Amino acid sequence: QAQVEESGGGSVQAGGSLRLSCVVSGAGNMVGWFRQAPGKEREAVAGIRLNGDTAYRDSVRGRFTISQDRNKDTVNVNTVYLQMNSLRPEDTAIYYCATSASLNWPLLVASSYLNWGQGTQVTVSS
Repeated sequence: QAQVEESGGGSVQAGGSLRLSCVVSGAGNMVGWFRQAPGKEREAVAGIRLNGDTAYRDSVRGRFTISQDRNKDTVNVNTVYLQMNSLRPEDTAIYYCATSASLNWPLLVASSYLNWGQGTQVTVSS
């Protein structure tokens, strides 16, 4: 079973940037970032496939970038980044990384993913 660990959250002012990291050990053909704000449902932010295909929710497209760095020297270890620029107060949430062994399930659907991290807090002040 894959293990997932996020890092990189913090507090910034509106307009600032943060980079989240997700280290995936094990099966990680798809990796997604999701977020949940207080009192709101979890929502997809971005996802990336093994072949590099990406998807973004409309509100972050152009501001956030998902990328991956597969360590060729270490089997089944992948680091996925979420670079977040031009942050807005409405981006405030706990951000979760998730991974799936699937190659072609929908990237922005939570049920596509089996293994989830504990989350990292992102706070954007106005």
